[in-house]
Amino acid sequence: MEHTAKAALEHGHKPDATVKEIWKVTGILTVLTIIELVLGYWMYASKEMGDTSKHFIKGAIIILMMAKAFYIVGYFMHLKHELRNLIMTIVVPLILFVWFIIAFLYEGNSYHNLKNEYNGYYKERNEQKMEKKEEPKEEHKEQKKMD
Repeated sequence: MEHTAKAALEHGHKPDATVKEIWKVTGILTVLTIIELVLGYWMYASKEMGDTSKHFIKGAIIILMMAKAFYIVGYFMHLKHELRNLIMTIVVPLILFVWFIIAFLYEGNSYHNLKNEYNGYYKERNEQKMEKKEEPKEEHKEQKKMD
């Protein structure tokens, strides 16, 4: 505790201000989490909700999750008080990584759909049911155990 207070004083922060800031961020994260849970349970419980409303609520939950990620990265990973260039060296590759994942998922789905559309063999093969293999007779099982 003394080390933390000493470090805070060296950076020009008062220890009380740092503790207040931590409680403020914790409160914000708690409120955002409660809102997400309420929206999720509301969407799950209401059966009469249309697709548009569900998509709107899912979008709101994603925005709230991004806000929580901002606070966690900013305060608990100490990026809020860093130089802008250091922040950009972390955030830009992260955004590109997320974009790559979305692009690869989209391309994989597109390939799957095009493969079935332009080559009837794959579509026919995907729609076939697998035949069940017959289990070996009792005589063959006993011979395998002896070998």
